[in-house]
Amino acid sequence: MDLRVSALRGLLKGPRRLMAAAAAVVVLAGAGTWTAAASGDAAPVHRSDRMMTMSDGTRLDTSYFTAGAAGSGRRPAVLLAHGFGGSKDDVRRQAEDLARDGYAVLTWSARGFGHSTGRIGLNDPEHEVADVSRLIDWLAGQPQVRLDRKGDPRVGVAGGSYGGAVSLLAAGHDRRVDAIAPALTYWDLADALFPGGVFKKLWAGVFVNSGGGCARFEPALCRMYDRVAESGTPDPAARRLLQERSPSAVADRIGVPTLLVQGQTDSLFTLAQSDAAARAIRANGAPVDVDWVAGGHDGGDLENGRVQARVAAWFDHYLKDDASAGTGPAFRITRTGGVDSTDGAAQLRGATAGSYPGLRGHPRPVPLTGASQRFANPAGASPPGVSALPGLGGSGGLSRLSALGLGVSLDFPGQYARFDSAPLTADLTITGAPTVTVHVASTSEDAVLFGKVYDVGPGARQVLPAQLVAPVRVTGARAGRDVTLTLPAIDHEVRKGHRLRLVLASTDLGYASPAAPAAYTVSLRGDLSVPTAPRVTTAAAPLPAWVWWLPVAGAAFALALLLTGRRRTAAPAPDPDLADVPLVITGLGKRYARSADRYAVRGLSFRVERGQVLGLLGPNGAGKTTTLRMLMGLIAPDEGEIRVFGHAVRPGAPVLSRVGAFVEGAGFLPHLSGRENLELYWRATGRPAGDAHLDEALEIAGLGDALARAVRTYSQGMRQRLALAQAMLGLPDLLILDEPTNGLDPPQIREMRGVMIRYAAGGRTVIVSSHLLAEVEQSCTHLVVMDRGRLVQAGPVRDIVGSGDTLLVGTAVPVREPVAEKVAALDGIASAVRTEDGLLVRLAPGATAERLVVELVRLEVPVTSVGPHRRLEDAFLTLIGGSA
Repeated sequence: MDLRVSALRGLLKGPRRLMAAAAAVVVLAGAGTWTAAASGDAAPVHRSDRMMTMSDGTRLDTSYFTAGAAGSGRRPAVLLAHGFGGSKDDVRRQAEDLARDGYAVLTWSARGFGHSTGRIGLNDPEHEVADVSRLIDWLAGQPQVRLDRKGDPRVGVAGGSYGGAVSLLAAGHDRRVDAIAPALTYWDLADALFPGGVFKKLWAGVFVNSGGGCARFEPALCRMYDRVAESGTPDPAARRLLQERSPSAVADRIGVPTLLVQGQTDSLFTLAQSDAAARAIRANGAPVDVDWVAGGHDGGDLENGRVQARVAAWFDHYLKDDASAGTGPAFRITRTGGVDSTDGAAQLRGATAGSYPGLRGHPRPVPLTGASQRFANPAGASPPGVSALPGLGGSGGLSRLSALGLGVSLDFPGQYARFDSAPLTADLTITGAPTVTVHVASTSEDAVLFGKVYDVGPGARQVLPAQLVAPVRVTGARAGRDVTLTLPAIDHEVRKGHRLRLVLASTDLGYASPAAPAAYTVSLRGDLSVPTAPRVTTAAAPLPAWVWWLPVAGAAFALALLLTGRRRTAAPAPDPDLADVPLVITGLGKRYARSADRYAVRGLSFRVERGQVLGLLGPNGAGKTTTLRMLMGLIAPDEGEIRVFGHAVRPGAPVLSRVGAFVEGAGFLPHLSGRENLELYWRATGRPAGDAHLDEALEIAGLGDALARAVRTYSQGMRQRLALAQAMLGLPDLLILDEPTNGLDPPQIREMRGVMIRYAAGGRTVIVSSHLLAEVEQSCTHLVVMDRGRLVQAGPVRDIVGSGDTLLVGTAVPVREPVAEKVAALDGIASAVRTEDGLLVRLAPGATAERLVVELVRLEVPVTSVGPHRRLEDAFLTLIGGSA
């Protein structure tokens, strides 16, 4: 039997594939033209496109797929739903594959998406869900579709995210649905967006923007979103509105075979959502299998090929009544099993069990230590801690952050409590949701906490499994309360010798925390209870491997947030004499890791004034990146200090709110316009909208009308300028640009040069690190040249380029290397480097050009001219002795 089926591939389109659309229901009308599609030896698939009109006038764009000759017999039907922000076109190929597998397949664009009309209602039972019933009515009248009785087709529903929810809802509202395969979706939308009574603001904002803006939604939904986004606190009416649109509202009516596929790297719809669905549907007596895939809405491998085959088998068994079609294990997890040495990809292995263990099976107590701890919820909840990077899945972002020595997760000092276990005496696999009871007291009436469990390895390196955090709102906290926290559900192996670390933080980037400052006090009331699921066994052989966990643009997005957000940490007293000086670096030093005497940067000192555009130059390994990382507060120096406007820079220093940074570009949501990306980014920082100076930054960046276009239409140069505009939001007094012209053509480089010059013209300061020396010469007013971690020279460009101690010696014929080495060895010569036209010679202090000419003649060098050089490239090579 051919089990090829693409029932879910393409349904999950990152943050654009979440929930559903709106309007009303009733009868269908319309017709279309049959067409044929075939590729290679595959059976031809016939497709019919038609607009179906609901009784309220809403028109749904549909496609109907069948394969085989006319009159070849009736077959089960499958309704294939797309993800949020998409359309029926996203699932066309999957529909064709299912048709070849012997199904009649109907796809449609939900209300408000694709060519369908109406407003988005988030799977409103009276609109989107009723639409599915009308589609089933239509299928019942098709001659190709198998009927269980008149008006009742044999039909299954599959979909991912938004489409997964409508499959669950359809099974609860229409008894004609015979089997479902929802993936990466929600059971209770209120619980998904308001977990623990806390507003999941960043995901909610991404989702509203992905729908085309609030005006595209039903008015009641738009009003609810505006109200909760403004207050930061979900109210009972908001919860009711979302619960009415949730499968949980019809929990007692879903009684069909259900394959639940859920993602492990998913901060939008967590494993707890599929757990609640599994328990409820199984309680109704229906067969339920649960499959945890490696990826999710936060990125990673969705294992499409394996999942598609399993969905095909599920429908074959329950729709075709094929007893030979195996439905797979009752419970399956994808686990990593090391790294493929040939391509660096993660090895994925399946772990299975004969029954679903739930999220709290076989708990094991893990004692934690730590006294009662007091920490702050800062004013404006800023700076926020970082756990997941909502909606920004992809490949490449984490590698960039890793190169900077960062993990994605971050907790700010003074904004969290921490409790550690002893080193484990044996390996421990956590499968499910750990729990812990703590006592919480607050100076405010309510407290909002974010719980997470870290795996802490050797060298205190901590990893946050799946980047997940569990928020909770503790009401009545002023009087003090014991609270049992359910932490994120994960599947993670903690190795022997590692520790578990419970962190309770006051802020998180993805959520709304109280804006009013408060102090929280937390103490333990028992051990950490860890679920273990010992009956889940891992397969010995690895599955096909793909890179599975790299959330992207996002990571670069998180880095930008960390660089521009307001920060707090202890620091030496400010120096009032330097209050108007953008940057002073004094005796800066940073040793290599695990080395007491090897330095990446050593004894570095220089000063930057207002209005300067300073170029930071040096060969690979000169220490430029390490210096920038220290300047941005990403790492702390081992020696010396950095002062920005008189304030010492440390990780989290408040003065860093006056620093903007562009580091290897930024991650943007491609379907949003340039302006929408910037507005979303600024809202995520938690800073007042009026502080963004959005229009000024955009004017400097010079994007013009392109701001209204989707970022996916931008050229590389436009993306670079948009990233610069993001770094310039808030008009930071000090702007740091690391290789801003990478990937640009000459006209785009000229445009970027203008952006930098315009920005500094307003009295602000720009520091740019670049390898394009000719461009630095035209863009920068001042230079700092480094080599082997030390300062070689600093000063105005004109002084360094035209420095009197560097001479260009023209020769009649090229100078051979042995002659250049003899010149470099002369007394009074600091360095000598061959060029195409002769030699570039730097004189030592006290040496003269006249003495140099005498020595050149003595060495029989055919000198034709001697004079000061005028090219930055020549000066640079001279200063570093040709080591670049």
